[in-house]
Amino acid sequence: ILSDLNVKMSTESAAPTNSSQRLPLELIAECTGNKLWIVMKNDKELVGTLRGFDDYVNMVLEDVTEYEQTPDGIKTTQLDQILLNGNNICLLVPGGEGPLQQQK
Repeated sequence: ILSDLNVKMSTESAAPTNSSQRLPLELIAECTGNKLWIVMKNDKELVGTLRGFDDYVNMVLEDVTEYEQTPDGIKTTQLDQILLNGNNICLLVPGGEGPLQQQK
């Protein structure tokens, strides 16, 4: 009886598979080598080329432009390469060009 119960439980708990559904990390993996617009929790936004990431969405970005909201306007900083902590990311926009491009 226990073996029948285990088989029944394992088949009932199995989620239906759908090839059109992808996990978030799979979507991020498709962006590797491409530009990303990243909106952070603070007043910063970044645009750079994704070179790699881990399960915590910590990212290595190259050719980065950092946009920071200040009382005087948007301050931009160019960076060659950064390691970005995934805890501070709010939004990822594949192919995005950043806040200055959105204002045009």
